[in-house]
Amino acid sequence: MAQTPTTFEVDGTAICTKRMNAGMDVQQLADKVGVTANYLRKVERGVRTRMRPGPYQALRAALNADTDELLRTPHTNPPERK
Repeated sequence: MAQTPTTFEVDGTAICTKRMNAGMDVQQLADKVGVTANYLRKVERGVRTRMRPGPYQALRAALNADTDELLRTPHTNPPERK
């Protein structure tokens, strides 16, 4: 039996792209997901790379994303910090 992971490693760039394509700003998406806009900005910038199952599932639903569309793949590099 498959067990739900305790966290999901997310791809902030994919989340940002999907959000912008949906025509939402950070605050709108954060409100739908039930997280703060500050938290979501950190996820999009790659400062935070992991999300708990509840917020991740809410994020997927809000963005109408496929199962692993918002997850980091092994070859995905985090964005460069400036």
